[in-house]
Amino acid sequence: MINWGILGLGRMGFTFANAIRETSNSKLVGIASKSGNTFKDFKNTSYEEIINDKKIDAIYISTLNNTHISLIKKIIKSEKKILCEKPISITLKELEEIQKLILEKKIQLYEAIAYYSHQQTTEIINLINNDEIGEIKSIESNFGFKAKFKSTSRLFDKSLGGGSIYDLGCYPISFVMLFAKEPKKLNITFKNLNYSKSGVDDEAIAHLSYDNKFEAKIHVSIKNDLNNICIIKGSKGSIKIIEPWNPGNNSIIEVTNNKHFYAKSVNSKLSVYANQIEKVSESFLDRSKKLNLFDIEKSLINMRLMSNWLDS
Repeated sequence: MINWGILGLGRMGFTFANAIRETSNSKLVGIASKSGNTFKDFKNTSYEEIINDKKIDAIYISTLNNTHISLIKKIIKSEKKILCEKPISITLKELEEIQKLILEKKIQLYEAIAYYSHQQTTEIINLINNDEIGEIKSIESNFGFKAKFKSTSRLFDKSLGGGSIYDLGCYPISFVMLFAKEPKKLNITFKNLNYSKSGVDDEAIAHLSYDNKFEAKIHVSIKNDLNNICIIKGSKGSIKIIEPWNPGNNSIIEVTNNKHFYAKSVNSKLSVYANQIEKVSESFLDRSKKLNLFDIEKSLINMRLMSNWLDS
């Protein structure tokens, strides 16, 4: 059993606190929120108390993006395991520094990209590996919603790591990475950014190329609703994922193979966030297990691509 503490009790903090109750290998022990929010019967303590509490094995960070790095450094000193909301950092340099620290101290750190370890994602990988649609030719991956503009909000404040790329870009980029056997060979060949009144990117498009083997088009937005689907086209057919980022307990993958269509159902007893907690805790309990989690190496590749995308 992994005893968890939470730093930050905004929307994602509450989501984590509720989801952990679905799991069989994880228990919530303490919470800390500077906003004053509380959860059920838990006493709201300080960040320092959670970080130094010897009963806590792992900490979930769901604070503002610009606070992640300083908190991770403190947690590393306490030798606790870490699950951090995306993005871990808002600069590549800071993330590289964290990589060195966790390797030196042998600390486990994962980025909270929940869909990545879900059964639906595993099933998509299996379909590709089983040559269901042949060789991948292209990938289309979108994530967008219409947010009300407010210059001081997390989404639209540059100092807080706001913008469509930092908030949403990790999803479509990481999805493309799943099918690049050497993700470091992914290159951005085209990019287009639109900026809000506060100076952050509120909509962005990029084209990626993988070693001249396939191309991908990714599109993110915090000013417009997008269709939020992924389409993988291959030499023999295609795969369409209706809910790639937040799959439910019963999700559908649409497959077209040599002009034959079928819908593949994927069932999960756990919600996407509970599934992530259970998988992360499983890794924390047995480090030798090979699980599809978003580790620091994947985070660095994601961050390099997002930095490139932003550097227009």
